[in-house]
Amino acid sequence: MQKIIQKPTQEHEGLYDITLEVEKIVEESGVSNGLVNVYVQGATAGIMIQENWDQSVQNDVVNLLRKLIPAGIWEHDRQDNNGDSHLKAGIVGPQETIPVVGGKMGLSTWQNIFLCEFDGPRSVRKIMITVIADR
Repeated sequence: MQKIIQKPTQEHEGLYDITLEVEKIVEESGVSNGLVNVYVQGATAGIMIQENWDQSVQNDVVNLLRKLIPAGIWEHDRQDNNGDSHLKAGIVGPQETIPVVGGKMGLSTWQNIFLCEFDGPRSVRKIMITVIADR
C-alpha cells in the first residue's frame, strides 16, 4: 500500500510530528508484519525519528544543525540562497523505515516520526508512505 501525506510547514526550519498520520496508514493497510517506509519528496527536507516528550529535543535538533551548517556561506547560495537547507536535508536524509509488528509500528514509547523542514514555510510537503507486508 502506498499513500501520500500532504503537510504544510509554517516555519523556515522546524520539525513536524507526522506519527499519527503514518499510524493511520499502517492501520488502513491491514499489514500485520512488515515494514513502513516514510519518504519526503524535496531536496530541502528530511525525515527523522526523534523524541516528542516536549519541544526541547526538536528545538535542539534545529539549533544544532544551524550551528553545524550556518546560512549564507555556501556556493549554492548564489543560485537561490538555500545552500544550508540542502546540506541539512542531506545529513538528515529523506527517509526512515520502521518495522511493523502485530499491525503497529515498532516505535518505542519515546520515538516519533518527524518531517524536518529546512527551507520553509511551504504550502505543502509531500511525504510518501509505503507499507510492505512480509509475505
